[in-house]
Amino acid sequence: MILETSSNRGVPMPKQKIQKKNKNSKLILVLAVAAGLGVIFAVAGFGFAATMEQKDSFCASCHTQPETTFFERSTAAKPVDLASFHTIKQTRCIDCHSGAGVPGRVSAELLGAHNALLWYSGTAVQPAKLTSPIKDENCLKCHQQVPQTQDFNTHFHYYLSRWQASDPNAATCVSCHSSHDMDVNTGQKYLNVTKVENVCQSCHNALGGGG
Repeated sequence: MILETSSNRGVPMPKQKIQKKNKNSKLILVLAVAAGLGVIFAVAGFGFAATMEQKDSFCASCHTQPETTFFERSTAAKPVDLASFHTIKQTRCIDCHSGAGVPGRVSAELLGAHNALLWYSGTAVQPAKLTSPIKDENCLKCHQQVPQTQDFNTHFHYYLSRWQASDPNAATCVSCHSSHDMDVNTGQKYLNVTKVENVCQSCHNALGGGG
């Protein structure tokens, strides 16, 4: 430790120390500017994507078969699957493919960014594989009243949460209400009756309801 005395008081700082201090200050400034620009670009990118993803045509622009057919069906005069029925009700792709609130939307944006990276890097697998099925929370944003009633016509919704709590392989909303499947009965709420009956049987077996 060097003590300041009458002999060294007022002695100028060595040139090397001044240069090093200036260099460190410039480095801090550059890093701060870079971080600021990163935040600006991230916010701007998220804002742009959030705006564009409100348009189904934008979602379809990066998708190939079989996803493009989903968008094409939505313009048909008569709904042929559950997704195109939702379109008539002014429901957009992003409304179903994002969870509740800001966290749900951010999660959807991050998945979209990952898919876009695969697409533009030429590494996307075709036909596309489903990696993130729609979660119950996505459906419950609009259908939160469905599991609240318990009668013969809705008991399967009412008891679904109990099945899910006891069985990691329990069904979810889309196990019965698949959005884009064509092998459905349009007169029965776009359900595949055989598929739904199998899900019902699985639930009865799991909860002890018998055959």
